[in-house]
Amino acid sequence: MIENTRVIDASPEQVWKVLADGWLYPLWVVGATRMRDVDETWPDVGSKLQHSIGVWPVVIDDDTLVLDSQPGRLLRLRAAGWPLGEALVEVHLEPEGSRTRVLLREDATEGPGRFVPKIVRAPMIKWRNTETLKRLALVAEGRGPL
Repeated sequence: MIENTRVIDASPEQVWKVLADGWLYPLWVVGATRMRDVDETWPDVGSKLQHSIGVWPVVIDDDTLVLDSQPGRLLRLRAAGWPLGEALVEVHLEPEGSRTRVLLREDATEGPGRFVPKIVRAPMIKWRNTETLKRLALVAEGRGPL
């Protein structure tokens, strides 16, 4: 798994509130361009986000499935982006005083993406997730206290 970490100036509950609002997904996930639907039970295990990835006119409709959900602590997802494949994504939240240390772990698990050598895909995923965590911080910090 490729790992990124960022300390966000918001409580784990504030960060979780962003993660738990599936409609906000394109605001903080790099590559997600629009939401098509969010299961009413999001982010419960088994729930899905229906989203699109890419830049118009090359937009792919796909979904993200919740594999594990521990409110305020962990969100484990199977993110699909066919024809590129699928990835396992883990978002770990750890309190650090009044702030939150977010550990984002991701790697390709299915499809052509997993055959790209890790030495090639790791820097691309790391760069993307650095920006993803920056965006997550901006949204969580901008929402203010619960």
